[in-house]
Amino acid sequence: MDQKEIAGLVSVLILLVLVVVIITLFTVFVRRKNKLLEEQERTKKAFEKELSETQIEIREETLRNISWELHDNIGQLMTLAKIQVQLAKNRPETLEEVADTIGKGIHELRTLSKLINPEALKSLNLVEALNLEIERFNRLEFIKSNILVTGKEYEIDNEKEIIIFRILQEFFSNTIKHSKASHLNVEVDYRPDQLVISAIDNGVGFTSDGDFSGIGMKNMKNRAKVIGADFKITSEKNKGTALKLNYKYDSNELDVF
Repeated sequence: MDQKEIAGLVSVLILLVLVVVIITLFTVFVRRKNKLLEEQERTKKAFEKELSETQIEIREETLRNISWELHDNIGQLMTLAKIQVQLAKNRPETLEEVADTIGKGIHELRTLSKLINPEALKSLNLVEALNLEIERFNRLEFIKSNILVTGKEYEIDNEKEIIIFRILQEFFSNTIKHSKASHLNVEVDYRPDQLVISAIDNGVGFTSDGDFSGIGMKNMKNRAKVIGADFKITSEKNKGTALKLNYKYDSNELDVF
């Protein structure tokens, strides 16, 4: 075999090796691409499922709130007004008290109408929805609450805001039902690269090795994971419970209001 034949054979072998390498690399690329697309599809479905469940839970919570306020708050005011009207037959000077009670009932109905109107709820951003919750807690004397908003507010994807709101709503619910707290402080900090939210109560707390499932820890963690947020709850017996959520903005969420 002369040198030309050897050179030709080597060239063919090199070409075959290159073809095999290219095919292998292309196959690996296609597999990784398909795997990435599948992962993106799974993430999308998980987000849509979580969003759907979250919207249902918020509606259910809203209906429970409406039912409670109609029965125990507005119902009591109307009953009181009825009694005052009956007493006013013999004591006309008490009519002013009747008018005051009826006025309170009308105010409560107007406030409640914000929750009844689904279009009004859809138009609320995260801070407005949180303010509505805090106002309700204070109005109904559930717990002394306040909210502090700092930084320039960024427009976050509405679907992600819904999930963030539900995480906080679940924390609020557990604070009111189980913590025996007298105060609830909420801070919403819009930073240049992320949204940082903290909620702290001064309730009885729980030990770190306790059963977190009882306070909805699993649901809150899963929801934070779905939107790519860092989430943590810390608590100490008789020293309250604190929630902290960090959500980094997407590149398309950097338009300031």
